[in-house]
Amino acid sequence: MKKDLLKVSIRQHAIYLPAIEGTEKREALTSTTVTLVAQLRKVGYSLSEELLHAVNQLYPAQQVEILQVMKEVLGVSLNWAPLVKGWDTPTGETRLDHWITWLANMFNSKKGVKLSCGHVIPDNTFPLERYNGCPFCGTPFETASTEYFGQASKLKVLELWQEKELNVFFADLLESRTALDATQADSLKILLAELPLPAVGIKMKETLMLVIDTLVEQDRTQEAQIYFSAPNDILRYLWYKKTGFLQIIEPKALIRKAGRNNAHLCNALDKSRSAAQAKREELKLKYTRRECKMVALWLNNLAMTPEKSCEMMHPKREMWVRMIRALRLAEYARKPGFENLKELMDVFYCQAYTVWQGEVERSRLKADAAQTFALLKQRPGMFARSLFANMLWFGPEETLTAFKEVVHLLPARLVVTLGMYAESYFEQGHKRMVKPLGGNALLIEPHYLVSLYMEDQLKEMVKEVQDLCKEVVAARFANAGAGSGSASMYIDPMLFHIPLSIGDRSETVQDTSCALQGTRFPVEGDKVRLFMQWGKGLPAQHLDMDLSCHIALPSTTEVCSYFNLKAIGAKHSGDIRSIPDKKGTAEYIELDLNELDRVGAQYVAFTCNAYSNGAISPNLVVGWMNSAYPMKISERNGVAYDPSCVQHQVRVSQSVQKGLVFGVLKVKEREVVWLEIPFGGQTVLSLDTQTIEKYLDKLEAKTTVGELLAIKAQAQGLKLADTPEADEVYTREWALNTAAVTKLLLGD
Repeated sequence: MKKDLLKVSIRQHAIYLPAIEGTEKREALTSTTVTLVAQLRKVGYSLSEELLHAVNQLYPAQQVEILQVMKEVLGVSLNWAPLVKGWDTPTGETRLDHWITWLANMFNSKKGVKLSCGHVIPDNTFPLERYNGCPFCGTPFETASTEYFGQASKLKVLELWQEKELNVFFADLLESRTALDATQADSLKILLAELPLPAVGIKMKETLMLVIDTLVEQDRTQEAQIYFSAPNDILRYLWYKKTGFLQIIEPKALIRKAGRNNAHLCNALDKSRSAAQAKREELKLKYTRRECKMVALWLNNLAMTPEKSCEMMHPKREMWVRMIRALRLAEYARKPGFENLKELMDVFYCQAYTVWQGEVERSRLKADAAQTFALLKQRPGMFARSLFANMLWFGPEETLTAFKEVVHLLPARLVVTLGMYAESYFEQGHKRMVKPLGGNALLIEPHYLVSLYMEDQLKEMVKEVQDLCKEVVAARFANAGAGSGSASMYIDPMLFHIPLSIGDRSETVQDTSCALQGTRFPVEGDKVRLFMQWGKGLPAQHLDMDLSCHIALPSTTEVCSYFNLKAIGAKHSGDIRSIPDKKGTAEYIELDLNELDRVGAQYVAFTCNAYSNGAISPNLVVGWMNSAYPMKISERNGVAYDPSCVQHQVRVSQSVQKGLVFGVLKVKEREVVWLEIPFGGQTVLSLDTQTIEKYLDKLEAKTTVGELLAIKAQAQGLKLADTPEADEVYTREWALNTAAVTKLLLGD
């Protein structure tokens, strides 16, 4: 049994089992099967009937392996002990206690208790019997694994996956119409390593890079040639191998980010300059002769003309100059058989090419609408991305008339995106939220031409764009539904609360489930418990990550963090600044919804920060627990993690971010919205609350999966059913395969 494939299936709420003879048998359950079921129930899972009888056919050793993988994914054996025992009861520590302790250690006082970390805790300061470590420096001395199990009010049902389901999921990832998030990309890497590549059409550039990387690792570089259509595809692959990012984040952005991440509130600990220099050295290019020849052959064999290729290379010209030198392409261009590469180099260095974008800008500045639209029609994707600005520049009527001529050529994700973001773009006096590559979420001012139009004109522009997008999407559904034979459709009501994942490139891995950003999770009880676990697999060291929350009250705000352990409706488990060896450590925050509701809190943002120099620690896990039943906190060691109560959790795989908002609790609605908003700064105080509100507005504006299905039903003349007894059934379980959801985006 392959553990990696098992982990991929668990993310989809399933268990992958290889083909087993006699899975249809319904024999009496063995004692080991009964034990396995009981153990899985303790961590919050149950088995479907089909999976139960399939597992019953396994050897005991295979059943044990399933349980071990489940526990590994859930982190059951990690250190979940916080700094304070029974932390739901405040210790009463104050800043004065820290000040007295600092003075005592400065002057080498002998009065008090000396701890193994070397600090002396004076008498009548911290109640040491309440701590698992040093209350002054945050170094833990004790570790503890999970203590409580099975407190959840609901069990997650695991289904049976075999070769058929695994291959369908594999094909769905490859055919995804939107960029894969970190979870999907990680799953795809595993599947590419374990399964043969199916003959399917790959839609996204990021997905292509993972496929190409697999072929290169298998020494099948010639087969990778068919996946390169332009020079920048090769640049994207080379930069992915260098940095691990599937998008081309320019070196200056990575260097600047490394410097900012290593800035510190204390000047003596500021390492921004040295970190920026280290990143600059790290990004220096060096390739072997084999790699140089491989890239030279790829460029030489491109079907694109040299002039067209150079025009595509122009926006990344600085990066290309570095790549050309490092790859010795000028040397290969002089060799026989590389005539196409030689011509490409000549055109590139002589700049004997015309830049299409420059021609568009020249026509726009001349207010030559005819020439501008003639150029934009040549590249419908660029026309769509500049549609709103052109509507303001040339007027909506002329712009939309030209755009309608090419809108049928656009991928559906672009069409749907235009309809979603039109309202926020054409809004006077309101900033928009953007996320630059490798940067933090930012608020930008509206386009300066928006102020020239009246409010009624702007609303009309929004309506015209949205009507056009609905018309295009409906027409595609109508064409696709011709002759399908379906007469009815069932849409799970929950799908009307799940936004389509377009443009949301998540940087975290969801090991226990898959959900789209903006998914709403209902809160069953009156408590929500946040948790953060970090340091798994790392040696003991100072590594300070902070779990915090930002509470938005009617007329003010409050935070619960390491410097404010008790806030309105929130309690913190204590600040840990060092990690024990290999098993990591944990922090918690408990939110009391009744108290938050009483004071009129609007929302609570869940955040984590890297207080130490650098970005958020890899493999750091954050999430929240929720249950209709009371969740216990150990008075013995303070452990408050119960895997059965985990509603959602994510793992940071690779990040250049200093801080992350990973969820927002809407107090009145009693639901948690999962999202990812990166921000800078060492503490939660660096968070701009307007960014959260704008991001929530952005999610609200998105077309939901249910709304798109409703358009499909109307376009194809399908009757909406109230129960799953229909020809086409779309449930929340179907939406777990987020790559399959993108198949609704027809025409990509």
